[in-house]
Amino acid sequence: MQDLEIYIRDLEPGAVSRWLEGQLDEVRLDDANVTSVAKGSARFNGTTLRITLYPGAFGKRFTSLVIEGDELPWNSDLECARSAWRMMEGEIRCSLGEWQEGDSVDDEKWWRLDHRGEQQVVWN
Repeated sequence: MQDLEIYIRDLEPGAVSRWLEGQLDEVRLDDANVTSVAKGSARFNGTTLRITLYPGAFGKRFTSLVIEGDELPWNSDLECARSAWRMMEGEIRCSLGEWQEGDSVDDEKWWRLDHRGEQQVVWN
């Protein structure tokens, strides 16, 4: 199972569903309430994907979006973030590469995509 994870700042209700409906088939995600965890699914190339939104990631302004499946529509978190940014046009962040649960994130650099372009930044 593979996964992609991006962080969306100030997520608007319904924004993730609108974006994913243009990328995937059979999107089932109720993201009208962006203050609580939302779980859903979609299909890509005939396989089922799990979609989860976790509000309050890295402080109250970011929502973590995790997409899991055997085959994913993007090859990296950065590709996924670029696609999301083109649709949402807010601030999207993702890790630079492979991150494992338990790894330190204190001084780790992240990709930040926003109106200023793509930049590597320290989260804080």
